[in-house]
Amino acid sequence: MRVVVALGGNALQRRNEPMTPGFLQRNLREAARSIAAIARDHEIVVTHGNGPQIGALALAAAPNVGVADPLDVLVAETEGMIGYLIERELGVELPGRDIATLLTQIEVDPGDPAFAAPSKPIGPLYSEAEAMGLAAERSWQMMRDGNRFRRAVASPEPRRIRELAAIRLLVAAGVIVICAGGGGIPVVATPDGGLCGVEAVIDKDLSASLLAAEIGAEALLLLTDIEAVETGWRTPGARKIHEASPEVLRTQSFEAGTMAPKVEAAARFVERTDGFAGIGALAAAAEILRGEAGTIVRAGAAMTWY
Repeated sequence: MRVVVALGGNALQRRNEPMTPGFLQRNLREAARSIAAIARDHEIVVTHGNGPQIGALALAAAPNVGVADPLDVLVAETEGMIGYLIERELGVELPGRDIATLLTQIEVDPGDPAFAAPSKPIGPLYSEAEAMGLAAERSWQMMRDGNRFRRAVASPEPRRIRELAAIRLLVAAGVIVICAGGGGIPVVATPDGGLCGVEAVIDKDLSASLLAAEIGAEALLLLTDIEAVETGWRTPGARKIHEASPEVLRTQSFEAGTMAPKVEAAARFVERTDGFAGIGALAAAAEILRGEAGTIVRAGAAMTWY
């Protein structure tokens, strides 16, 4: 089976953990074990989030400079860094397998309304006072994430994977490909036929959904730090969903910027293909693929709960 495995940024850099190389290395080692358990029996392509890391890079701009690199450059930096670290850890788990990290440009529409309404959370969590201070100091837009705040940036729709042909060639050759990290490097086509980077971060899950459909994957796994999608999240009546169809899921309400993009990405993949999608915990990746854990999204499935 061909499977796209999408690692959430919060699964790699867990909430409230220090943003240090040691923690990232430990989390990536655990991620590699989960991925390897699938890769031994299936053909896989890996993609990953970068929200915590790209926000930290933007925050770390030198005081005498005052600004960070453009977001497209920061996406490229984190895509290369995290891809390299995943590749290194997978090499330990899967000796002898060919693994390649590919910097991936994803084309967006310059007229996408998302540019006028930033909605993608990136970077660390802040208190309200810290968030307001950063908004004033750096002209950042901030958004609520649970009971804290994060920076909000534009998140346009992914339209076209520029390196799709190369990804297909590598997959056909049996290579485990790590690509489209952080949603891919956001670019727009220029009148002269070239490409230009833009100030945005594409949603990683929507890019993973597009990637999975375009390479003919039979399953899309959206792995994060939660066990399953819940109805009534953070309420006394919260229930974990075991299985549902895209149509049924779209009748529910999920938190924007966190679970809503994953649900939408899963729904889009199922609607475009004959495959299924799973949303759940990174450690349970193999069980999710077997339909034994997480939330499974299938065409025609009735809503069931754990």
